[in-house]
Amino acid sequence: MLRFGNTRTRRRRGNYNTISDHAWYVPGVADMFILLLWLFVGLVLGLVVSALFIRLMGQASSLEYTMLISYPLQFLPAMLYVGYKSRKNSFDSKGFALDSNNFAPVGRWLAALFVILATLAAAYATDAINYAMPPIPEWLEKAFRDMTSGNFWVNFLCVSIMAPFFEEWLCRGMILRGLLYESKIKPFWAIVISSVFFAIIHMNPWQAIPAFILGCLFGYVYYKTGSLKLTMLMHFANNTMALVAARIPALEDADNWVSILGKGKYWAYFVLALVIIGLVILAFERIKPKSPQGNCDEVEPLVGYYSSK
Repeated sequence: MLRFGNTRTRRRRGNYNTISDHAWYVPGVADMFILLLWLFVGLVLGLVVSALFIRLMGQASSLEYTMLISYPLQFLPAMLYVGYKSRKNSFDSKGFALDSNNFAPVGRWLAALFVILATLAAAYATDAINYAMPPIPEWLEKAFRDMTSGNFWVNFLCVSIMAPFFEEWLCRGMILRGLLYESKIKPFWAIVISSVFFAIIHMNPWQAIPAFILGCLFGYVYYKTGSLKLTMLMHFANNTMALVAARIPALEDADNWVSILGKGKYWAYFVLALVIIGLVILAFERIKPKSPQGNCDEVEPLVGYYSSK
């Protein structure tokens, strides 16, 4: 009787889920272009399915719900491809975990609190960029408003749950991890490049420039801890703050914090925000990476073999 693989090892390590399944696929630069191609396929698929859904259900009743369909579909082909490649590699290649728990000596709960504070402070500080930029075009402002003014729980699911999960999987779990461990790029440049990618997928400068800055902060935390959970939490905090602020009457029509607080108060709080970010970075500097490339846990291959009885 033929038996393939070490079934005990496979049971222990091979209980695949959306995150751990992908540990053995560490994309190089060429692979990242393949991921982009699959993302484009997913985007087209999402648009087609959304158009069919609107046609069948009627635009008035279904428009705000189409994002629930189109957004995850955008990432589905890429995730299926990564899952296939990772399973194929898992029997003879080591991998690097997308999500690790290297928080010492800070500790997981303090780390979670610190990254939330740093994210909110950075989101506030980057508002200075919007203040300096030309006004947002009316059509884009309307698109933002439509994205946050419908059913709150639908918006929350799309903006605060799905976006952090899928975008962090891609930008930190795939792109940054690949740049660090496969391409062996210096961490500073790996963080910058992955943040540029994060900015580009936002597709407009009013979101892209703040996204680049936040992406650098997310990337730094990922490099230090290897924790995708932490960067998802940071992304969640930023998006939820924006979603809630858009529904507060005193804030919904404001272009930026300067117009709400006035220049004096805004810049005073801006300095405070920078101090908070600096203190959090000092705390995370105490976390020592396992290797020069970061703190993602190494995952051993599932050594397969043929044996006969």
